[in-house]
Amino acid sequence: MLRIGVIGCASIARRRMLPAMLAHPGIEIVAVASRDAAKAADTARQFGCRPVTGYGALVALDDVEAVYVPLPAALHEHWTETALTAGKHVLAEKPLTTDPARTRGLMATARTRGLTLMENVMFVHHSQHAAVRRLVADGAIGDLRSFHSSFTIPALPGEDIRYRAELGGGSLYDVGVYPVRAALHFLGGALEVRGAVLERPPGRQVDTSGAVLLRRGDGVTAHLSFGMEHAYRSRYELTGSAGRVVVDRAFTPPADHTPTVTLETASGTRTVPLPPDDQVANTLSAFVSAVRTGETPHVECVAQADLLAAVLRTAGRR
Repeated sequence: MLRIGVIGCASIARRRMLPAMLAHPGIEIVAVASRDAAKAADTARQFGCRPVTGYGALVALDDVEAVYVPLPAALHEHWTETALTAGKHVLAEKPLTTDPARTRGLMATARTRGLTLMENVMFVHHSQHAAVRRLVADGAIGDLRSFHSSFTIPALPGEDIRYRAELGGGSLYDVGVYPVRAALHFLGGALEVRGAVLERPPGRQVDTSGAVLLRRGDGVTAHLSFGMEHAYRSRYELTGSAGRVVVDRAFTPPADHTPTVTLETASGTRTVPLPPDDQVANTLSAFVSAVRTGETPHVECVAQADLLAAVLRTAGRR
């Protein structure tokens, strides 16, 4: 079993990742760390591991092989690098860093030390997207013309860390990363930013919504929108010369959700039901496999970092 320590007691760790780790047959949760001893103790009690006060103390544990980093985006780089330097494999929340050069640097450090570094983008591990790829590859919508994707969530509490610029907050890194990564997943890495806007309302430190236009060399375009003060929407569609394929609940479906793919062509609309799938468990399995085999997962991580930086530049934010 892969012995994992968790650096931080963030909501995503307590709600999704720790329960999935506890249920995973290939993982043992060794310890969980917090700067708050009481929070570490409470979280450790829930998940049957030992509490550690301070992130550095967890990284120093000899019986921890790998660490999961669910900290705010601005802290990912430091603690990922610290863990790699200590000889630990790392699963880090997205984005891995907020700078492409730093992302490349961390990936290089992992390669040099023979360690696995994986960014925690879970939706790409859901089988519904492989089904969509097969439909497109089989010519179900003809020649691909465009990709559209939206991910929006309702307003967050005012004190939420995603509203804090110094912690790497903002809609682009929190929700915009999903449609950006989906565009890479379906269109490949040769995408250029042809337009971008990021909206920062009065009184906010960070952007709360945005839109992006991408173009591939062959003329295929991607139209992306995102926001964190909106009605919930999690969707993408691929349009071709002969039809369209649409996926709702695309990015964060629960494990018991029965996904459907809607195929629209000149002959009518057909709904294709797919089996439920657990993208969180699948992500953990991919990480365990990468650690044990030495494979390099998710080369899209660097292309994603480049695109996010280009969006910021085009929108006049960098």
